[in-house]
Amino acid sequence: MDMASYRPRTVVSGGLLELAVLWGGFPLLGAGAGWLLAAATGWLARLPWVPFGDLIEWLDRLPEPQATAGTIGVGVLAGLVIAGIGTAERLIVTVDGAQVQLRRSDENRTIARVDTRVVFLADKHLVLLDADGAELVRESTDLPAAQLAAAFRAHGWGWADDDPHRSAYRLWVPDLPGLPAGADALLRARDRAIERDRRDDARELRRELGQIGVVLRDEGKRQYWRLTTRALAPGPEQPTSAEREPDGR
Repeated sequence: MDMASYRPRTVVSGGLLELAVLWGGFPLLGAGAGWLLAAATGWLARLPWVPFGDLIEWLDRLPEPQATAGTIGVGVLAGLVIAGIGTAERLIVTVDGAQVQLRRSDENRTIARVDTRVVFLADKHLVLLDADGAELVRESTDLPAAQLAAAFRAHGWGWADDDPHRSAYRLWVPDLPGLPAGADALLRARDRAIERDRRDDARELRRELGQIGVVLRDEGKRQYWRLTTRALAPGPEQPTSAEREPDGR
């Protein structure tokens, strides 16, 4: 029996320090920004190019100390909102010998160790690959690589210090041969989504490409791709773009 199966589960998160920074730091910064705004309204109101000029003039006309108290209060409230969003979006990773649980806000994903070949951190994303080289999970995170590596290794998971397929990626350009049928159109659509900063669309198109065996890595606004093991040896029902007829069928 694998001794890693008997170890208590390991939780990796930002911990109390991260929560202290979120709930203490951001409201404090908001209060400071509110105080500075109240102190500078008279000067800002005289600048014709300042945005929200009407609001600045209205604040400048408010009596003291109500104006300063109000702007500080709004700053604190904004800081609390940012802290709440940050708390909801923080990734919590719980690892044991059988599975890993990834929790973020209302999302809770569980991946079995038996389905996972390798785990690594790349470009601030925690990635789990299966035996075919396809992505089971890609989650953005600021969690320390050392803590994640120690947690997965302690429970017998295959951890890599970098993407083992990094050398297999190729820069995507339109009409590049070798892609599965339909992949080029999806990559074109994703390229437009990236240009327009439509992140939800880009994530959905990444999932669509993953279903046909195309794994992506982004560098800025450039897309790099590779194929899973199954997609590298397509059957008759899965022609690549290089094998399609000139009319695109």
